[in-house]
Order: sequence, then C-alpha cells, then structure tokens
Amino acid sequence: MSNLNAGPEDLDLKRKVGQLFICGFDGHVPTDGICRLIEAYGLGGVIYFRRNLKDAAQVASLTKSLQEKAAVPLLISIDQEGGMVVRLEDGVTVMPGAMAIGAAGHAELAREAAMRAGAELRALGINMNFAPCLDVNNNPRNPVIGIRSYGEKPHKVAELGTATIGGYQESGIAAVAKHFPGHGDTAADSHHALPVVPHGRDRLDAVELVPFRAAIAAGVDAIMTAHVVFPAYEPDGVPATLSKRILTGLLRDQLGYEGVVVTDCLEMNAISETIGVARGAVEAVKGGADLILVSHRLDRQVAALEAVYEAVLAGEIPASRIEEAVRRVRALKERRGLFAGTNPAAPDPTKAAAAARKLSEQAVTVVKGEERLPLRPGVRHLVVWAEARASTEVVEAVEQSWTLGEALRAEGLDVAEIAIGLEPTEVERADVTAAAEKMDAIVFASYDSCFSQSQSALIRSLYESADAAGRAFVLTSLRTPYDLLEAPAVPVYICAYENKPAMMSALAGVLAGRLPALGRLPVTVGEYPCS
Repeated sequence: MSNLNAGPEDLDLKRKVGQLFICGFDGHVPTDGICRLIEAYGLGGVIYFRRNLKDAAQVASLTKSLQEKAAVPLLISIDQEGGMVVRLEDGVTVMPGAMAIGAAGHAELAREAAMRAGAELRALGINMNFAPCLDVNNNPRNPVIGIRSYGEKPHKVAELGTATIGGYQESGIAAVAKHFPGHGDTAADSHHALPVVPHGRDRLDAVELVPFRAAIAAGVDAIMTAHVVFPAYEPDGVPATLSKRILTGLLRDQLGYEGVVVTDCLEMNAISETIGVARGAVEAVKGGADLILVSHRLDRQVAALEAVYEAVLAGEIPASRIEEAVRRVRALKERRGLFAGTNPAAPDPTKAAAAARKLSEQAVTVVKGEERLPLRPGVRHLVVWAEARASTEVVEAVEQSWTLGEALRAEGLDVAEIAIGLEPTEVERADVTAAAEKMDAIVFASYDSCFSQSQSALIRSLYESADAAGRAFVLTSLRTPYDLLEAPAVPVYICAYENKPAMMSALAGVLAGRLPALGRLPVTVGEYPCS
C-alpha cells in the first residue's frame, strides 16, 4: 500500500535507485516481475503499451492495482502523442497528432486538445505522458519522427509544443518534451541504429534547440533524451542519453533546465546493441539523467537496477547524484498530485470529441489540384486503402474500422474500397489494377509510400492508366506528407497526416465538398513550400 507521506529519507539506497527507473511489463494485470520491481526495488514508475491496455475500465483497475503495491506513488506513463502514435484508443479520445496540429496551426486548439486528452488519462490514473515531440522535422527521409513533429519551422514547433505542454500540465499530467537535443534531422531510427546529427553548434542553436529552450521557459516537467550522437557537443561519439557534456553541460548548465531528465528506452538498439542496457543505465545516471526507462525485458531491468546500485556502492556514481535525482523525481510527483492518492472524475467526452473534430477539419491540406475537387457524385469511386499490418514502436498495425471508404460513403458517394499492405504484393497490385479499370475515379490513400517502392510504383501505374482513360485520380497521404515526392505527376494531392476516424471524416468532407480545406503544409514537400 502506498505510503503517501513517505519521503526520500525513508528509503534505503536500493529503493532510492529504484525511484530512478520506469519499467514496462506484459499483460493486462500486474505480473510477478513488475510486482517484484515495485516491492523489492521501490520502482519509480511504469510505462504502458498496447499490450497492457484494453479499455478505460481495465486501465483504471490496472493502475489501482499497481499503485497499491508501491510504498511511494508510481509515475504511470504512456506514449499518447496523438494521431498515429497512441497506446490507448478504447474509452478515450484520440486527438490529432503533432503534424496535423502543425497543419491546423492554432496554439489554443493545441492546448485544448492536450488539456482534454490529459484529463481523460488522469482520470484513469495515468499521470505522465511522453509527449510532445519537439523535434524539428526537416529531413524527408527521417523514418522515426515525421508526423510526430509539428513541422520544420523551429519557432512554430516551439509555439505549438509549449501550448501542448501547458494543456497537459493543466490537466495534472506530467508533460515530457522529447527527444533532446533533437531527432528531427536524422535518416536512421534509433530503435534500430545509432543516428548522428552532424551539424555545428550555430545550426543546432538556431534550429534543434529552439523548441527546447521554449519548453524550459514554459516550465516543462520533464525532458526525454535522444539516442543520437551530436559531435558538436560530444566529440567522443557518445549518444546524448549517456553524455554528461549534453545532459549536464548543455541542458543543465547552458540552458538552465532544473526539471526531470528521463532517458528514451535503453532497450532500443542504439543503446542495447552498443554499450548495453545495464552499463547504459550507469552512464546515463552519471551523465545527469534522473529517470531511466527500460520498457520490456525483466532481466535487463533487474540488471540495470543492480548495475546502478553497485556503481554507487563502488563510488563510481556519487551518492549525491542519486539524492539529487530522487529529489527531482519526488518534486515532480508532488507537483502532479500523486501523493493525494486520488484521481479526478472522468471528464465529459463530448467536449474532447469536439476538439478532435475541429482540429482534424482544420488540418486537411490540399497541396495541389484544388480546382479538380470535389469528387463528383453519381460516379463510381475506388478507394485504395494502404494499411500497416506489422507493428513497430512507431508504426502500429491497428485495424481502422472507419476507413476513408466508409467516410466517403457517409458523404453519399458511390465507393468501393480495396485494402493493401504497405508493400503491396503482386496479387494485391493485380486486384487493384483490375478493379480500377471498372471505375470512374480513383482515390489512393497512401501510407508512407515514400518509403515503399512497390506502393509508389502502384500509385504511378494507377495514375498513368487513369490519365490515359480519362479517369479522375486523387492521391491522399494518411501519414507522411512526403509521399508526393515518389509520384510528383499526380494531379491532386491531399495530406491528412493520419488515418484516425476524426481525420477520415474531415478528409471525406473535403473530398465531397462539404468542408473547405483549411490546412497548410507544415513541411516543405518538393516544390511546395512550408506555409
């Protein structure tokens, strides 16, 4: 049972070290492993993934069970960024993601969306959200950030990011700005490799650091590190997560940040397949991190906890570094009301749904071909719906029942729909090609086709056939806006930034002519500049 009055002075060294860790587990109920970490090590927090979550009632029950086992209240964290990166959908409102918010461009709407989403999470006992991404996405080949960023303009990212931070923290959620010092200009995914951002200090100061300086000025609760090498600040090739020059020298001393520093997950290959999780935890704490995230394997979690504990006993990590981190974590828990022992009542979901709908309707962006819209009623339309069928940390295979085809039918259009994978097979390509020949218009709903040669080839082939036959053709991207780069000849191109239900309704409204297209590109796409 949580001791709501327990302070740092009541903890032994092992449990003080434990307060510096956030760990994950499998299943919808507490496992023996996570209970052991909470009870024997005094774990500081847990992280939820889809594997842990079914619906709102189950989440509230799980959170209550975990908190009852903790001597000090737990940080209950989640990656609920919005849009394409959310862990919980059943029983909460899925708000648009960062790039959709960037296309809408309204800071007050960003704040309201975060406040209402945060209130729903807080009612379930979730008290920390690993959001927003303050990465400035100026690299079209970035495989991991993309639509998780507000865009390519540093000051716009700063404006919308700080509004989002304010909304979350107003609702009682600890906001976490990520990925410091900036993961936006990488062409590698730190889940799989160790990226490098080679720019000099002047460029980093003018671009990557702008949103983080704004977040610090806005009082952000926590900042998450990037597993990225920045030679301008760290000449020894050490990733930011493990670098004292970056976490202490840059973030603390130069930028003046006094809040909590949390690592990205140390089980990502950039750390686990290089220095290793256990040693990485030691180096991160030495460098200045206050919370260590180890999301998956119990053996690695125990090894990391023990490694930090042993490093303190051996004098490698000063006891004062542990005390400092524990004080910061404790202050964060107090600031977000964890020691009160209660959660607020669930808010009215209708206001959150209205906010999601309004943002979505303001985000849809017609990049080219506006004069060819709307779609004509009374003709046969084929929607080709590309969908993810294999999950990664940032691309989740979540079946969407409210597809673009369904949304267009709700607008009164005659629509047939065919689903394909992100890398369409020969059979899928043949089926789509045959179906297209019987239709009057084609709407291709792409999903990261700029990273898929076969999807892009199918788009080009369908457009060329449609053009030759006099059929209308529309390309609309449901994730990255850069899909146009692989099919620049298409006559109509629309960006929706995500395939969630609210956005599909908004996109269908634009295609059918019921809604105006109000969104503006938050990134440059070929010859089409960022607005």
